[in-house]
Amino acid sequence: MTEPLVEFRNVTRQFSQDAPPALNAITITIGQGARIALMGPSGSGKSTLLNLIAGLDQPSSGQIDWRGLDGPEGLLPTKIGVMFQSRSLIPWLDVAENVVLPLQIAGQPAGARDRAMAALAEFGLEQLAEKLPEELSGGQAQRVSLVRATITNPPLLLADEPTGQLDHSTASHVLSVLLKWAKETRAALLIASHDPFVAEVMGTVWRLDHGQITETTK
Repeated sequence: MTEPLVEFRNVTRQFSQDAPPALNAITITIGQGARIALMGPSGSGKSTLLNLIAGLDQPSSGQIDWRGLDGPEGLLPTKIGVMFQSRSLIPWLDVAENVVLPLQIAGQPAGARDRAMAALAEFGLEQLAEKLPEELSGGQAQRVSLVRATITNPPLLLADEPTGQLDHSTASHVLSVLLKWAKETRAALLIASHDPFVAEVMGTVWRLDHGQITETTK
C-alpha cells in the first residue's frame, strides 16, 4: 500500500451561503505514485479541488492533511508542482528564465540553466528558450508552464487542462512525457481535464459533479 501524500476528510468548499457548495463533504486520498484523471463538466469544481490540494484555498469545513508534503510549519509549497489553466508565466522573463525560477527559489541554482534546457527539450520546446511569454501561442505557454511545474521534481504534480489547447498528436506526446517523468521520479500525478484520452491513460478516474466525486480504478 502506498503512503498517502494528501488526505481530505469531509471537506466542503462553499463560496456563498446562497449557492450550493462547489465541493460537498469530499473524502479522498492521493497516494505516492498515484495517476489520477479528474473529469467533470465546466463549473463542476475541478479547479476548486486543485486549489485546495495545493494549499492555495481553504475549506469551508472539514480537514486536509498533507501527510507526505509538510514540514514543521505546515505544507511545503516546493513539494507540489502546479500547472494553472490560465497563463501564469512571468512576462518579463524569457522561457528558460521562467523554468529556472523554481530551481532558484528552491535553492538549487547549480546547473539550473542546463536542467531547464534539458526539460524543455523533453517537451520539444528548446527552440523557444529565449522567447518571451507574449511571443508564445496558448499551447506553447501551457507546455512551458508544465515544464516549470515539473522542474524541481515535486512529489505531487497538479495540472489543470494541460492538453486543452493542443492537437491530439501533441497532447499524446505531452502525456507520454509526463507519465515518463512521473515514473522516473515516483511522483503522484493529478490531471484535471475534459479530454477522454487523459482518462484512458491514467490509472484512476475521479468524476466530479454537483460537489461529489465518484471514483473508478482500472
